[in-house]
Amino acid sequence: MLVAALHAPAAEPRQVAPRQVFIVGDSTASEYGAERAPRQGWGMQLQSFLDPAAWQVRNHAQSGRSSRSFIEEGWLAPVERSLARGDVLLIQFGHNDEKAEDPTRYNEPAQAFPQWLARYVALARAKGATPILVTPLARRKFERGSRIDQLLDTHGAYPPAVRALAAREGVGLVDLTASSMAWLRALGDEASKPFFMHVPGQAQADDTHLQARGATAVACLVVAGWKALDPALAEQVVRDTDCGARDSALEDRRAQAHPSLVVGEAGLARQQPGPHGGAGTTTAYPFFADAPGLSFFFRKRVLHKGAGIGLHQHDKDEVYYVVSGTGRYIVDGSIRDVGPGDAMLTRTGSTHSLMQDGDEDLVILLAYPKAAD
Repeated sequence: MLVAALHAPAAEPRQVAPRQVFIVGDSTASEYGAERAPRQGWGMQLQSFLDPAAWQVRNHAQSGRSSRSFIEEGWLAPVERSLARGDVLLIQFGHNDEKAEDPTRYNEPAQAFPQWLARYVALARAKGATPILVTPLARRKFERGSRIDQLLDTHGAYPPAVRALAAREGVGLVDLTASSMAWLRALGDEASKPFFMHVPGQAQADDTHLQARGATAVACLVVAGWKALDPALAEQVVRDTDCGARDSALEDRRAQAHPSLVVGEAGLARQQPGPHGGAGTTTAYPFFADAPGLSFFFRKRVLHKGAGIGLHQHDKDEVYYVVSGTGRYIVDGSIRDVGPGDAMLTRTGSTHSLMQDGDEDLVILLAYPKAAD
């Protein structure tokens, strides 16, 4: 028996089925076909943030539904059939609950709205799943002011009602209203339009629904909020979730010692001989040379035909990146051909040299730290 056991094939590792994350909500999260492009709900982008071996997204959000009509029209029934222990239910309503003109959807925020939301929470808990309440996505509605455009809060008492329910029931909360308002304030009125359905070619100027870039940004906010509730989720997130902005973004911007800049290379060109004893003629573009508080130098250099950077030994780290053209790079006694897309890191103590090769100018970007004062 022992011999048989020693020669028995090793047991196959048990495959663990991915957990499911269900989305119930409205048009800001729902699925859209190609005929509605470029409109997307944030639920369409959620899977791109999650390891598919760990999580499968089931997006049941429906356009035009409130927390009431979603249940009364039967949209919750398939979720109820499929929801299982260990799954997560993301619950985002509010946009259509606000529509007092439609009694089939309207829910006043003090009692009716949280009472309907509580049914989703109860369902998830009865199934052994985890409910997470999500406050409604902010609308892109700015009021032009004398100094800076103000983002308006269009949801009124509805986000506070969700927050209060989460606190009362001990349910996890992703405050998407707050995070999306901070995101929109940081973007500003004009710069936020490309994230929403402002599509001149379709004669659309929709401040509620998202394009793909907006759906991706909002999905990132949702995942970041989910990770804050469950830090273990980070191991199953496959994309960066450092997204959005702090509530203090505008104040932080005003407090900057030095503002951010955009510059063009026109007017920056400096004709120079090959540096460090290099041959020929080069053109240097010293970007941000006078920018205060910058800890590194950033340059573009064009090595014209026959030009080069002479051999020199380094007392700092330096990076070259080849934009176009070809050259020959010498570092620590070895030589290799370099071309577009190649990046070269020269470390302190090394010697290096670069020479243009071929008929085309060699264009490089370079960065290196400024010497400490």
